[in-house]
Amino acid sequence: MNLVEKDLKYIWHPCSQMKDYEELAPIVIDHAKGVMLYDENGKDYIDVVSSWWCNLLGHCNPKINAEIKDQLDKLEHVIFANLTHEPAIRLCEELSKVLPAGLEKFNFSDNGSAAVECALKMAFQYQYQTGHQEKKRFMCLSEGYHGETIGALSVGSMDLYAKIYKPMLMDVLHVEAPDCYRCPYGKCRDNCDAECFEHAEKMFEQHAHETCGIIIEPLLQGSAGMRIYPPVYLKKLRALCDSYHVLLIADEIATGFGRTGKMFACDHAGISPDIICISKGLTGGYMPMAITVTTNEVYNAFYADYNEGKAFMHSHTYSGNPLGCRAALAVQKILREEQILEKAAVQAEYLHEQLCNALLDHPNVGEIRHIGLINAIELVSDKKTKTEFDSSLRMGYQIYKKALANGLILRPLGNVLYFNPPLVISKEEIDEAVRRCVASINEVL
Repeated sequence: MNLVEKDLKYIWHPCSQMKDYEELAPIVIDHAKGVMLYDENGKDYIDVVSSWWCNLLGHCNPKINAEIKDQLDKLEHVIFANLTHEPAIRLCEELSKVLPAGLEKFNFSDNGSAAVECALKMAFQYQYQTGHQEKKRFMCLSEGYHGETIGALSVGSMDLYAKIYKPMLMDVLHVEAPDCYRCPYGKCRDNCDAECFEHAEKMFEQHAHETCGIIIEPLLQGSAGMRIYPPVYLKKLRALCDSYHVLLIADEIATGFGRTGKMFACDHAGISPDIICISKGLTGGYMPMAITVTTNEVYNAFYADYNEGKAFMHSHTYSGNPLGCRAALAVQKILREEQILEKAAVQAEYLHEQLCNALLDHPNVGEIRHIGLINAIELVSDKKTKTEFDSSLRMGYQIYKKALANGLILRPLGNVLYFNPPLVISKEEIDEAVRRCVASINEVL
């Protein structure tokens, strides 16, 4: 029995209909370097999705490798309640220099969904302990996605992930999100004043009195198809939250650490949330780690004698894992010393230009939107009417299969193909990735 046969015998892959694997068997990856993956037969694949958006500085980065190896011989893990260690302390110190202003208290967990659960519980308990017991509900944006646990699914709006579980979910208020490609106001994201924000204003007028927090993906709704909206929306939302005493929770799990061209998406709007969730690029995609960071104001609502019952009784076994902290410290050092964001900005313009030159005139490419190195190619059946392909055609999936054959990891979001490569991708790698992408699209459409 070979490795593929053993995989199919034992493994239930995430976010997959396993019956599809009868047609498209799993690919056994043997090793990786930079933006390239290599299977057991030596075939190369360009990883333009950063292995689910987490690989920030390339696979097997020697500097991150060295930090983890060094830590491995010192301390691999220790309970993080009443014990601590230098890598976690140093990491918080480094992150406090780059996070939006006012975010100073760090609560560690081990994945993005867990960071969101932490933020929701933190917001709820904060309101309760500051005399606002009536604030028990949450708001979120339609088409939002914040993870797979029950609380995280509750504050998402994508039926693909949540529909079957609705009887288990919290009763959450859903605000109609910006849709800049199909803007009902006839505007575009580059020149609007976020007229669509009226939906949030109406929701706050009706329900802010019972709302403890609103959670958003700032500027980029990833799983919705890399939907990008303007910074002015965030500015307005920050002011609205302040007016109604509603906590603003920014889910920067996918957008943090340079993905949008700035260290955090909130930086584009010059605003600070009350709580921020970070993960994915935090460790460069090496180790499972997430952090929920909040303000001293929120933290102080939990600070009391133990018998007052105000402690935040929330924990994860692998909170503050030393190996993850060392990987994250290495990421921060590389970003700073090698001026990665500045270099990535040059590549971002080049990638968008190459994709537009190659595909924008294609009759089935409706829009190529981008922020930072992230580019989303929206496929449509009719360019003039912006009509989507019928979902039963699985057009994105058909192109994905061709792309794999052509050596490109181009995992679709419905009818949206996207590039979200490591920040260190070169122009030569961009050229080859675009060539493989265009070939794959042309083989299907």
